[in-house]
Amino acid sequence: MNLQKLKILIKQKEGMKLDFKESLHLNTETEKKEFAKDVMAIANSIGGRGYLIIGVKDKEKKIIGIKPEDFQEERLQQIISHRCDPPVNIRVECIKYKERYIGVITIFKSFQRPHQMRQTGAFYVRRGSTTDIARRDEIARMFQEVGLINNELIPLYNLDASVLNQALINQYLKKMGIFPNEKMTMHTWNNLGIIHFDSERNRFCPTIGGLLLFCNKPQAYLPYVSVKIITFKKDKKQTHVIDGNILEMLNRCRKFICTYLKNIDYPKEAIFEAIANAVLHRDYMDILRDVVVLIGDHKVEISNPGTLPKGSNIHTIMRENNPTRRNNWLYHRLLLIDDQNQFLRTGIGLQKISKMFNNVGNVKFLNIEKRNLFKVVMPGLNKFNKIKKHGTF
Repeated sequence: MNLQKLKILIKQKEGMKLDFKESLHLNTETEKKEFAKDVMAIANSIGGRGYLIIGVKDKEKKIIGIKPEDFQEERLQQIISHRCDPPVNIRVECIKYKERYIGVITIFKSFQRPHQMRQTGAFYVRRGSTTDIARRDEIARMFQEVGLINNELIPLYNLDASVLNQALINQYLKKMGIFPNEKMTMHTWNNLGIIHFDSERNRFCPTIGGLLLFCNKPQAYLPYVSVKIITFKKDKKQTHVIDGNILEMLNRCRKFICTYLKNIDYPKEAIFEAIANAVLHRDYMDILRDVVVLIGDHKVEISNPGTLPKGSNIHTIMRENNPTRRNNWLYHRLLLIDDQNQFLRTGIGLQKISKMFNNVGNVKFLNIEKRNLFKVVMPGLNKFNKIKKHGTF
């Protein structure tokens, strides 16, 4: 950390990756836990490296300063390693600024998150400028990012396996070359991750992935897994909810869009491509939002819960032949059961969308980490038609 970088940080407001403290007291166990909690919260929060700046008042940005002899890296590392699991990687520095010393703790981007408090088992994240206990969906998302769990294989204990369509599952099994008999059926489903055996109740229940693929209407049990299409009629917004299992839902989306845009020469395939990507790669632990498709004169926007996998960006996703995927279990099952091969072009599909609008306008891919959203924004209906009329496209 150099002085110029410190000056830039001091001018900034507190946030998920930046916290100011007037002083750092580490005399009691409570104070040590509070310090460890702040470090863990910054390490667990999305984004790159973060900073704890000691000796500066937050709002006033008044320089209070610290005593360098009280700010020893070995002691701070020891406090963290005894309380954080796994330990957080930090760097400790004292920098002279305006005749005073300021303590800077650099918290490096973590590839081992989520970090947990050993003594309490709690996980912490930053919400704006405050440290808070992580919600279960946030914890699950972090575990999935490092490959410790697959969200699609989480059991739905409140449901019975009978909600699944056995005929659909049998079609899938036959494509795998498996011809089950009555005795082995449920155990085969269990081994494939479609269902889970609840030993306490001595019964089988579906997994999230099993429900999404093999239930006639999973939205009856998980209302947030639908596709919501928003259109406009004389400036009045109309909302259409499309449901069904993943393949059925995509077929219904295609039919709706073809009907709605039947008299408009718009590249409908670009919308289908974006919806298929959204349904496959959405964050299924985010239970508050659907996949939303907005079709308007000024823009066509497909928005889904869930950002790109950590370590990826839109350029690497579009460039790689085998990019990282959030719902890998779901992806490989869809490759087999989808006769239209809608899921073979992950990454390549985004390139295809861009090329469809080469002479019309730019397609934007927005990875909004703070809101846990990924958006594809295409030119609107009006702009496309204007260009078509002038013969530009």
